[in-house]
Amino acid sequence: MNIYRSLDDFKTLERPVVTLGTFDGVHFGHRKIIQRLLEIARSIDGETVLLTFFPHPRMILHPESNHPKLINTLDEKIDLLKQAGIQHLIIIPFTRDFSNLNSSEFIEDILVKKIGTKKLVIGYDHRFGKDREGSFEHLKMYGPQYGFEVEEIPEQDVNDVAVSSTKIREALLKGNVSAADEFLGYNFRLSGRVVKGDQIGRKIGFPTANLYVEESYKLIPSDGIYAVKVHIDEEQFGGMLYIGHRPTINGMTHNIEVNIFNFNRDIYTQSITIEFIEFIRNDEKFNGLEELTAQLKKDEVNAKSVLSGI
Repeated sequence: MNIYRSLDDFKTLERPVVTLGTFDGVHFGHRKIIQRLLEIARSIDGETVLLTFFPHPRMILHPESNHPKLINTLDEKIDLLKQAGIQHLIIIPFTRDFSNLNSSEFIEDILVKKIGTKKLVIGYDHRFGKDREGSFEHLKMYGPQYGFEVEEIPEQDVNDVAVSSTKIREALLKGNVSAADEFLGYNFRLSGRVVKGDQIGRKIGFPTANLYVEESYKLIPSDGIYAVKVHIDEEQFGGMLYIGHRPTINGMTHNIEVNIFNFNRDIYTQSITIEFIEFIRNDEKFNGLEELTAQLKKDEVNAKSVLSGI
């Protein structure tokens, strides 16, 4: 996959088949769009082009508000789009100046002049341009004038619930990783660097790797205990992940820490990836470390049971 971090780096293709959007999650619905893009490209001997934006538009347009955290970091999204078979990925730096392009300017200056679009595939109810004024109808109107065709992919459902990045975020923030994973079509992941903690886990027989997630915009699921897979370099281990403020010891910081089963190596400063499998229980305050330890033993049994079934 060719990656362009500026429109100026992209050279117009002969038969580009294009889609555009934020594609946060690269979820089940997004992949329906990508599948159609690939089908069309094969049928006309064209090349697939996906146009996306970073930072997320809401981060720039509404920095003062609690804009939604994102399902994917930029690197995760790039990797998922590569796996999906996209040939050309254009990442437009989203700025306030760029946001002022109206829909007509976006079509003429970017889709036509910069990319040379011959076929455009968009998702259901996709909006673009200043104040999100552009629509499928708008594209259909301009298509004949600029020599491109446009196709809209209908809304996709999973178990009668429309798939959307918003619904996936909501599921993750409730700890419902099973639903989120079903919508995504893969297991939600969280990556970070292992940093030193206060080693309380080690003292009670449950040593943990404390995770520092550099990307502040990355969504962190609801507080609680999860059954997870832990990816370290090329190896995979089972584990149970804790997210929360450690109320039993009156913790002041929000921690992400994982107890890796059958593991006893020094991995400080290494980057690891957590793959969420199933929510085990909510975070709660116990009457001391002894009671907490007894519960963690039960959590370990539950987590291992979950992981043995997959």
